[in-house]
Amino acid sequence: MLRPGADDTYADGDDATWMDVDWPALTYQAEIEGRAVNYVDTGGDGPPLLFVHGLGALWQSWLLNIPAFMETHRVVALDLPGHGRSEMPTAPISIQSYAKTVDALCDHVGIDCPLVVGNSMGGFIGAELALEYPTRVKKLVLVSAAGLSTEDYKRQPIGAVARTWALGSAAVGSQVDAIARRPRLRRFALQSIFRYPEKLSGPLVIELVTDAAGPGIIPAFEAMVGYSSRDRLAEIEIPVLIVWGQNDVLVPVYDAEEYERAIGENARTVTFTDTGHVPMIERPTRFNELLRDFLAGDPSPESEVEGVSA
Repeated sequence: MLRPGADDTYADGDDATWMDVDWPALTYQAEIEGRAVNYVDTGGDGPPLLFVHGLGALWQSWLLNIPAFMETHRVVALDLPGHGRSEMPTAPISIQSYAKTVDALCDHVGIDCPLVVGNSMGGFIGAELALEYPTRVKKLVLVSAAGLSTEDYKRQPIGAVARTWALGSAAVGSQVDAIARRPRLRRFALQSIFRYPEKLSGPLVIELVTDAAGPGIIPAFEAMVGYSSRDRLAEIEIPVLIVWGQNDVLVPVYDAEEYERAIGENARTVTFTDTGHVPMIERPTRFNELLRDFLAGDPSPESEVEGVSA
C-alpha cells in the first residue's frame, strides 16, 4: 500500500517537478548502426534505471517518473528508432532489432545490468532484451506490456490496422495545441490511452503527443503483432514486476495474469484500479513508490491495489 500521507488522486504528478528540469542539458544522440538515437541521460554513478516507451510514444512518457529517481539513480530513457527524434534504422524494424538497439545504447552510455521498465510495446521489448541478453537486465518491469493479446491482430489485415493507428496518431499530433487547451477534445482524442485524459495538464499533454507520430509507427506495429515470445517467457529468471491498469482498453488486463503465469514464480502483478494504459502517467505517485520498493528489493508487492480515487 501507499506510505502514510502519500497522494493517489488521478494525474497527481506535480507539473513543476518535471518543468524545473533542464531537459535539453540531459538530452543526447548516439550513433547506433549508422543512425541517430535520441535519449535522455541524467548521469551520475547511481544504480542504472532504463525506461522504454511504447508504440507511437517517445521518451517523454516517463516525464513524471524520471525526476523521482534522478537524485538516487542514473536514469536513461530513449526514443526508439522511428519514434520521437530518433532516425529510422537502416535495417527493418522488429522487436528483436529494438532490443538490440537498447542493448547497444547501454554499451554506448556505459551502463551495465539496469533495471528495465517498459510500457506497452516497450514492455515487449524489455522482455525480449531479458531473453536475448539475459546478463544485461537486473530486474524487469512490464507496464501494460504488449506481446500477448496483440497476437490477435494477426487475424486482421495488419497493414490496414497499422495505417489506421498511424493516421490517428498523426491526427492527434496535428491538433496538439487545441487538445492541450480543451479538456473535452482531449478526452475525445486520448480516451483509448488514458482513463481520464481531461485531467492531465495542458503542458504535459503537449510533451506527450508532440513528435509522437513518427515514421516508425507502421513498421513497428507490424513487427509487434508479427512476433511472439510467449513460449519463451519462462526463460526469464530475473525478478519481474507486472503493472497494469484495470481499465486498459488497448491491452486487456487479463494479459497481466497471462504474463505472470508464463514467466512463473519470479513474477508478481499489481493492478491499478480506475486506470488506463499508462499507469506511470495516470498514477505517478503510486507508480513511483511501487517502483522504488521494487528497486529496493521488495520481493512481493501486493497482488492488487485497491481503493484508488479519481
